Amino acid sequence: MVDAVELPSRLAVLPFRNRVLLPGAIVRIRCTSPSSVKLVEHELWQKEDKGLIGVLPVKDGQAADTTSTASPVLFPGGIADLGDRNGNISSGSSSDIQQQIIKHPQDLVQWHKRGVAARALHLSRGMEKPSGRVTYTVVLEGLCRFSVQEMNTKGSYNTARVSHLDTMKAEIDQAEKDPEVLVLSRQFKVIAGELISVLEQKQKTVGRIKVLLDTVPTYRLADIFVAIFEVSFEEQLAMLDAVDLKVRLTKATELVNRQLQTIRVAEKISQKVEGQLSKSQKEFLLRQQMRAIKEELGDNDDDEDDVVALERKMQNAGMPSIVWKHAQRELRRLRKMQPQQPGYSSSRSYLELLADLPWQISSEEHKIDLRAAKERLDRAHFGLGKVKNRIIEYLAVRKLKPDARGPVLCFVGPPGVGKTSLASSIAGALDKKFVRISLGGVKDEADIRGHRRTYIGSMPGRLIEGLKRVGVNNPVILLDEVDKTGSDVRGDPASALLEVLDPEQNKTFNDHYLNVPFDLSKVVFVATANRVQPIPPALLDRMEVIELPGYTPAEKLRIAMCHLIPRVLDQHGLTSRYLQISESVVEIIIQRYTREAGVRNLERHLASLARAAAVKVAEREQSFRLTKEIHSDTPSLLEGSSLADTGEIEVEVVPMGVNGHEISRALESTEILVVDESMIEKVLGPPKFDDREAAERVSTPGVAVGLVWTAFGGEVQFVEATAMVGKGDMHLTGQLGDVIKESAQIALTWVRARAAELRLATASEVNLMESRDIHIHFPAGAVPKDGPSAGVTLVTALVSLLGKKNVRADTAMTGEMTLRGLVLPVGGIKDKILAAHRCGIKRIILPERNVKDLVEVPAAVLLKVEVEQS
Repeated sequence: MVDAVELPSRLAVLPFRNRVLLPGAIVRIRCTSPSSVKLVEHELWQKEDKGLIGVLPVKDGQAADTTSTASPVLFPGGIADLGDRNGNISSGSSSDIQQQIIKHPQDLVQWHKRGVAARALHLSRGMEKPSGRVTYTVVLEGLCRFSVQEMNTKGSYNTARVSHLDTMKAEIDQAEKDPEVLVLSRQFKVIAGELISVLEQKQKTVGRIKVLLDTVPTYRLADIFVAIFEVSFEEQLAMLDAVDLKVRLTKATELVNRQLQTIRVAEKISQKVEGQLSKSQKEFLLRQQMRAIKEELGDNDDDEDDVVALERKMQNAGMPSIVWKHAQRELRRLRKMQPQQPGYSSSRSYLELLADLPWQISSEEHKIDLRAAKERLDRAHFGLGKVKNRIIEYLAVRKLKPDARGPVLCFVGPPGVGKTSLASSIAGALDKKFVRISLGGVKDEADIRGHRRTYIGSMPGRLIEGLKRVGVNNPVILLDEVDKTGSDVRGDPASALLEVLDPEQNKTFNDHYLNVPFDLSKVVFVATANRVQPIPPALLDRMEVIELPGYTPAEKLRIAMCHLIPRVLDQHGLTSRYLQISESVVEIIIQRYTREAGVRNLERHLASLARAAAVKVAEREQSFRLTKEIHSDTPSLLEGSSLADTGEIEVEVVPMGVNGHEISRALESTEILVVDESMIEKVLGPPKFDDREAAERVSTPGVAVGLVWTAFGGEVQFVEATAMVGKGDMHLTGQLGDVIKESAQIALTWVRARAAELRLATASEVNLMESRDIHIHFPAGAVPKDGPSAGVTLVTALVSLLGKKNVRADTAMTGEMTLRGLVLPVGGIKDKILAAHRCGIKRIILPERNVKDLVEVPAAVLLKVEVEQS
């Protein structure tokens, strides 16, 4: 800062419109008018030492742009741009106006008699496009006051003869010793210090002004502080006219104190108003401020709009009040987070799930048509009369009372008997959406109840996810393979299903991910299983078990002819005009290639035949040489041509059908491919089963045929026993469980105790096992076996071995044996009889207490087998 300035007698004058430049203030000016450009070019740009110019306040009359404007700075060295948004202040068309001022000074502008001499701190030259006009940007620093003695023109800009006004240094030193000046200076610094303390809380740059209080003389501080704040033009002129130090300090103290009080009053009002604002108004204001800040930073993305859309979606979701309060709390938390924060995406996914769940959305309840339901079941399933009747009863109750809490049906049966398709048929009859949830191999409780949101990658359970997918809260949900759930350290899914299938608890089902109750009472649950034994008793108690036994050969034949063959042909692009499979062929496949409870393997074998036929049809189509296209309505095209004599063109090309499955008419005239026994052996290989198997394996003593039940239905189990020289031990092989090993020991004990009655030994023979061992084997050795129903079979095999008599090859048996010789009833009678019938067994021995179970066996099967009681 310059304390003593050598002021020339004449200065070039730059007028400022309604603005005053005080000593110590710094302004930046962008000069664009011809007069301003000329002034800067002649007085500043072309001079190496950068001379001084005068800044003279001008008050407008009627003209809009008569003078230049400028902005004072907060402190020396830091420019405060109060002009346009780019910090540029354009000087007016001073040349023309100044000429008018000289001619008519009273009409347009009023020149002030006092101004400030300024020097250029920075000067840069530019050019406007596309006009090519030269512009200058000048940074000016106010130095000292002067008084205008005379105004003149120099070319296109004004000059003035001036005289120095500021007090000289010696006079200032003398004045600062005046007690009144000292008091005024101290008072000014106190008020200025308070003002800086207040502003420090709002502006970080104020700290640089605070340094000026200790380094800049008081008479300079007065001008600088007044230049900081927005005061009226008249007050700025009064400060410029205050040449006397006392007057200047008094005026500056008054203005600074007024600014201080204004700021304090504004803070009080702001605090009072903020206290009266409601919470929603505060949030609105904060959001508006945040949006404005993002716009200024260029970070105006669509996140806020997405949150608003998400909130609107949540409002329309129809959540219960308790869930809505929880969702609002989570939404407020989301709004406080930035998208880059780790928990933002998980919170948003959670809220989107809440908005997508069908809290109040249900499928329309249509009137159930029982006749149509029966027709649908008969179309999709052959046989299963008892099961169909139970489903019709279930639908009848739903028709009379739609909101009835019916039992949870659990279809139990071997694979391939139609359990899943039955559940789909129930959904179709109810006209509801269908969701299938496979529980096979599930060992984590979170698959049912969901993960807690504290875990990384957490997600809802399969039930909630399925409801979100279908979009209604009353679908038919199939819990498939409910008997194949496991348990480990992560929990027991079967125990989690207790809450799901209990109508008294599922009204408030609590998924760990949701953490709010969800009503599952409107969902129709259906379950399937291959076996009942693995299902926990508590879970089994919540379901009504409906057993689906295997199909008889006659039922399989009907299913194949009515359902499987048409479906297989359609899947392979064939029709009955190209491939024919007769009933006798299907019977051969059933008897020799598939001995299963269901029809999956039968369908696979039929598909193998269809693939083989498709290859032949495709090769036959390729063998036709299509050398030229002939149309039936243009036979004259061949007349007189050499091609007509060759006889090579014999096929008329006809377009394919719309669906792409129809063959051309030329191929339709070819012979039909009929499946016979030779083709079966060529495609499927040699027969896997033979009716003579039982006779061949039972041709020696010690072999008996038993009936067992597995997850795949009933099976025929051969039991082989042989004796050898030994120490009286018994050996058991065939991957046997503890129960079946105990049954073998019981059978051997019972036979040894009654050896004389059975004529296996004379009364004089004390030990039947003396000097010999017995080895009992259950083929096949790779298949695990267990259960008590082989007791009768084991006794028969031992008696046959020790008595050296063959067992009838057409006889199979089942039943549990006790030490006293009682035969206890066993389960799976229907499946076992069907398995015996498939294997060609004609005679079956059952426990007496199992005779009542014969009512479930089809009459056609009972007519072909002989049942005896044991």
